[in-house]
Amino acid sequence: MISLLDYGAGNVRSVRNAIRKLGFELTDIRRPEDILRAERLIFPGVGAFGAAMRRLHALGYVEPLRAYLAEGRPFLGICIGLQCLFEGSEESPDVAGLGLIPGRIRRFDDTRLSVPHMGWNGIRPEQDCALLADYAGEKLYFVHSYHAERTAENDDWVLATCDYGTPFVAAVQRGQVAAVQFHPEKSGAAGLRLLERFLTGQEATTTGHTGPPATTGFAKRIIACLDVRTNDAGDLVVTKGDQYDVREAGEVRNLGKPVDLARRYYEEGADEITFLNITGFRDFPLADQPMLEVLRRTSEQVFVPLTIGGGIRAFTDTDGRYHSALDVAAEYFRSGADKVSIGSDAVYTVEQYRDRGTKDGSSAIEQIAEVYGNQAVVISVDPRRVYVDSPEDTARPVIQTAIPGPNGERYCWFQCTVKGGREGRDLDAVEFARACEALGAGEILLNSIDRDGTGAGFDLELVKAVSDAVSIPVIASSGAGRVEHFTEVFNATGVEAALAAGIFHRREVPIAAVKDELRAHGIEVRT
Repeated sequence: MISLLDYGAGNVRSVRNAIRKLGFELTDIRRPEDILRAERLIFPGVGAFGAAMRRLHALGYVEPLRAYLAEGRPFLGICIGLQCLFEGSEESPDVAGLGLIPGRIRRFDDTRLSVPHMGWNGIRPEQDCALLADYAGEKLYFVHSYHAERTAENDDWVLATCDYGTPFVAAVQRGQVAAVQFHPEKSGAAGLRLLERFLTGQEATTTGHTGPPATTGFAKRIIACLDVRTNDAGDLVVTKGDQYDVREAGEVRNLGKPVDLARRYYEEGADEITFLNITGFRDFPLADQPMLEVLRRTSEQVFVPLTIGGGIRAFTDTDGRYHSALDVAAEYFRSGADKVSIGSDAVYTVEQYRDRGTKDGSSAIEQIAEVYGNQAVVISVDPRRVYVDSPEDTARPVIQTAIPGPNGERYCWFQCTVKGGREGRDLDAVEFARACEALGAGEILLNSIDRDGTGAGFDLELVKAVSDAVSIPVIASSGAGRVEHFTEVFNATGVEAALAAGIFHRREVPIAAVKDELRAHGIEVRT
């Protein structure tokens, strides 16, 4: 009997789907006594350490879980499921962990690196064990701001390490008890292989495997974006516009069905899939939102991270029932999303934060990050260039641009917009990004109205200005037309990820060709 300890936080649907994909059935832990009845126990999770442990206590799971672990019975922890095995975490200093493994969880503190550690990285096996045999050179998906440190007291637990600035613990194991910091259910075929080994009882066997790599490599991410809306016939389609106009000959441009396209991109090697619900369904009751079904179906066959944006805000449905932004995000996570993307509402939030001068915990950014961790919150922003003759002509911070304005202006600032780029606000993109980071966001999806649909390449000045201003990961978006544009943005700005839509939808540039180009220029990517 394979049992899933679902304590109510994060996307566990993908774990369920991965296990079913491998031909196994799951039993849910519904009561504390179910834990000790389990034959193989899986503890997945994302989010904040304190929230996870408090939830375990509230459900009465802590003591039976400790008893199960003390007996050395088959156990696989994932992400928070690894961190909770330790004594405590800097993330929640007053909250005790399960205390099975000596040591505390620490925050990444290398200021040269973006935090969260978000993306595909390698691992270095430290023990001879079948669970992670033949993983040298493989990339696995990590998303976390805190990590376990290897010490003399816990050295005998360390199964594998990973490098992000400095080495950290990527996997632990003693006997049949194992846990990994990465997400196997989001690591494609490599992750499914690990899950299958645990499910078939291979976790404690040895293989004689030798020769792990000396260092691991953090890969740049290539993300496929699907703008989703209904067409005039009411069908849900993937579309793409030029300068945000998605109509062609009077009809909504139809580039395919969202689930089918997402599966194609997964098979072609996309590192993540992002769905943006660009127009519809935002005033409907949450239970009726078609994007939920898209996520459910996609997560059954796509085993890389999924982000969903559009409508992540508080609203009152047609029955008069109020839904908080946290309620909406929770339903998306339960339907298969790993991250939620907040757009225009984030701009309004930052304006209020700027006027108030302090955080008050009321925003969707703060609330979702508090429960699910900042790595679950992506901010999507659509800036446009505003040209001025000199810095004195605006109160906003400007750059001296190599791309002159329509009247030869040599200075500009990047104005945040809302409502799909139709309305500008008195808010600079750099100030906005810093405020979002302070509020708890874990990633910035940086679009460019000026470059959208042009194929002229990413706006390198915009991307560099924002990525230099924050310590969280930035995704460059808008303007990619050739494989060389991806090399340019990574070399010129150091961002962690680049996103494209139309060129992938129309098969003008294959994802494999992008990765071949990057690899040829010495840029680390996932094969």
